[in-house]
Amino acid sequence: MDYTECLAYLTDLGHELRGLKFDLRAIERVTEALGHPEHKYPCAIVAGTNGKGSTSAMLASIVERAGYRTGLYTSPHLIRVNERIRVDGREIGDQEFAEAFSEVRRVVATLMEAKLLPQRPSFFEFLTATAFLHFARVGVDFAVFEVGMGGRLDATNIVVPRVAVITNVDLDHTEFLGDTHAAIAREKAGVIKKRRPVVSGCAHLEAAEVIRQRCSEVGAELLETTRFAKLSNFRNQSGRLFFDLALNGDRFTDLASPLPGKFQVRNAAQAVAAAWLLAREGLSITRSDIEAGLRTARWPGRLEVIHYQPLVLLDGAHNPAAARELADFVREELPGRRLRLVYASMRDKAISEISATLFPLAEEVYLTRPDLGRAASPEEILAAARIEPGNVVLEPVPARAVERACRAAAADDVILVAGSLFLVGAVKQALQEGKLVME
Repeated sequence: MDYTECLAYLTDLGHELRGLKFDLRAIERVTEALGHPEHKYPCAIVAGTNGKGSTSAMLASIVERAGYRTGLYTSPHLIRVNERIRVDGREIGDQEFAEAFSEVRRVVATLMEAKLLPQRPSFFEFLTATAFLHFARVGVDFAVFEVGMGGRLDATNIVVPRVAVITNVDLDHTEFLGDTHAAIAREKAGVIKKRRPVVSGCAHLEAAEVIRQRCSEVGAELLETTRFAKLSNFRNQSGRLFFDLALNGDRFTDLASPLPGKFQVRNAAQAVAAAWLLAREGLSITRSDIEAGLRTARWPGRLEVIHYQPLVLLDGAHNPAAARELADFVREELPGRRLRLVYASMRDKAISEISATLFPLAEEVYLTRPDLGRAASPEEILAAARIEPGNVVLEPVPARAVERACRAAAADDVILVAGSLFLVGAVKQALQEGKLVME
C-alpha cells in the first residue's frame, strides 16, 4: 500500500469512536504477530481527562533533550495523521507511515483469515500498532504514549511503562467511561502497573482516592503533585510563566512553562515529576535537561496564537473542565479586552455546560461546524446551549467564521477559536492552504 491507499483504508474504518471496542485482545494479537514491537524500548504512558497531550509533549521533549532518541504517540491529529507519530519531534514521513501501516494491515489480514480476529481492528488500534512498529523499526531509546480514551482498555495500555502519569480526572466520554469521577478514575487507573511508579495530578477527592487504592493494590509508588510537588514563585516574563518546583525536597528554580495558561504549569509539573522519577529509575536525565526540555517543548492548538492584531487564539477546550480553564485564562490574562468567540462542538460533547462557561465571556459568538459527521451544526449548538448569546452569528464554514470575526474586531480585540480540536485543525489547515485571511 502507498500512503494514499493507507489513508483511504483508515477513512473506511470510520472515526475513532466508530467500532470502539473496550477489549485489549485485538491489539494484543496484532502486536504478538508483529513480534511485540512495544516491548523493544522503555516507555511512559500518560492518561487523564485534560492535559495529557501537553504533558506527553513536555515529557518527550525532556527525554529527547537528555540525548535519547524519543518516540511520541498522541491523538487526535489536527491536520495530518502523521502528527500522531513523532520521533525526536519530527512527524513520521509518508513512506515510513505506509511501510509500517502496510505491515500491520498484512498481519491483520492473516489473523482474520485464520479466524484469530473476529473483525478488523479499529481506527485507533491500527494507528497504535503502527506507532509501536515504527518506533521499534527506527530504534527509539524511549517512547511516550498518550492514552486515547480512558486507560484500562485503551489500545496503548498493553505497554509496561517505566512511569505512568494521570494528569487529572473529570467528566468526559461518560457514555464509555462512566458518569462519576470515581468510575472514570477506575478506568484511568488501569494504566498503573505492578511496582511501577505513578505521577498523579488528580485533584478531585473521590478520583484521587481511587488512584491511591489502585497503587496500593499493585505496590506502585505514587507521587501526587497536588500534595508532594510544591509550586511557588510564579512570575510572568514577556508572556511566559516561570515558576519554582520542589519535589520531595529536590528543588527546581526558574522553570519556564512552554505553553500559556496557569493550568499548563500543572502539566509542566507533572512532566518534570515523571522525568525526575525516570532519572531515579536509571535514565540519564539531568536538571539542565529538564529545564531545557521543558522550555523548548511545543504543542500546537492549545492557546496557540495565529494572529496578533486582533489577537487570534486557538484552543480545543472540548469538555467542561477545559472550558473552565480557558475561561480562567481569559479573565486572568485578558481582562478588559473585548472578546469574540468562534465556537464548534461534536454532538456528543457537553454543549450545554461548555456554552454556559464560554458564551458569557464574549461580546459576539460565531457558531460554526468543521466538515465532520460527528460535528453539531450551528443550529444544533444554539438549540443545545444553556445560554443564548446576545449577539450570535451562524456561519457553517470555520475559516469564514474567523474572517467575519476579524472584520468586526478592533485591533485590541481578542478572537478565541475554541470548542473542538477538529475546529482548531480546520482553521489551521485553512490558514496553511491560504484559505483564511485575517488582515
